[in-house]
Amino acid sequence: MTTLADLTASFDVEPGYLDWARFGPLSRTVREEAMADLELLGSGRESGIGLVSGRADEARAAIAGLLRVDPAEVALQPSTTHGLAQAVYGVTGGVVASPLEFPSIPVTIARAATALGRIVPQWIAPEHRFVTPEAVAETIDESTSAVAVSLVDFRTGYRADLAGIREVIGDDRLLIVDATQAVGVVDAEWTAADVVAAHGYKWLRAGRGTGFAWYGRRARVALDPVLSGTTGTDADDLPYDVVPVPAPAPDARAFTVSRPDPLAAARLASAVGEVASAGIAEIEAAVAERAGRIIEIADAHGIEVVTPRDPARRAGIVALDPGARHVGALGAALANAGVTATARSGYVRVSPHVATDDETLRMLDDACAVFVQTRVG
Repeated sequence: MTTLADLTASFDVEPGYLDWARFGPLSRTVREEAMADLELLGSGRESGIGLVSGRADEARAAIAGLLRVDPAEVALQPSTTHGLAQAVYGVTGGVVASPLEFPSIPVTIARAATALGRIVPQWIAPEHRFVTPEAVAETIDESTSAVAVSLVDFRTGYRADLAGIREVIGDDRLLIVDATQAVGVVDAEWTAADVVAAHGYKWLRAGRGTGFAWYGRRARVALDPVLSGTTGTDADDLPYDVVPVPAPAPDARAFTVSRPDPLAAARLASAVGEVASAGIAEIEAAVAERAGRIIEIADAHGIEVVTPRDPARRAGIVALDPGARHVGALGAALANAGVTATARSGYVRVSPHVATDDETLRMLDDACAVFVQTRVG
């Protein structure tokens, strides 16, 4: 069994890495699993090919365990955006979302509206920095069929109140959630949503191509699987020589286009297995502690923190606002000190993980001190 200490020891990143919200360097277990499966696929033996092909079922079961849902409701996707598109394109009616969300949400909604003509974007007013239940309540109307939101906002680190949004929209509207910045470090009540889409290349440390989505009962009933492909039917095998094709599958297979990449599935299964074994609640607490220390460092140097201070309303992202004129200077100070972070959208985004150590936080502290000392105006 993997403990939190074991999980922490599996990180190979150099001190100064505080950019897990952008990319999670692959875990040792994931790399070893990938190499082993590559060797199996190179042998040409049917047993090896079959073993690797079975990784998809392992990954779906692992994700289902993490989300506490039925594996039949989980579909592997190439990315978060693929999973979100499967949901959004299936909606008829109004879709509420913030234009400030990561483009996977607003771009998908806008394109679906243009392509199909049956989706009406309902944008939350830009003055709402966070997608709160109150902001949603101001925007929905009788035509609203769905709300799309990130559980953890990529820009500010705000953690949405899924239960509160569910209470506002009721059970007759769908709640579609982008969980990319949350899965692996947040112990959420996922079934408050109807669709949860995420990717394993950040906090799960599984690499690109490890997307997945959960489609709950309400979603499977309400959504039209318009992007369904050869794997999305209720046929036992590919629908050869059949026109029209069989009906959509009754489970999450309906929201798939083709068979998943078994090598990506293997990486995802390994990564999720490590997280589940260490304990998601323990991981969340460790990340929250480190995020809290980053906030303390920013406070000590007089750098504004945009991320909510309430631990219940944040996760692993801490967004710093040094002032519009000084974002580049703070980013440069961090880079010069060997600290890897992301400067975007007017903020400097710092994101720790369970293995973020005292040396890394000291490097951040020193870099902030240099920035403050050299800041002009």
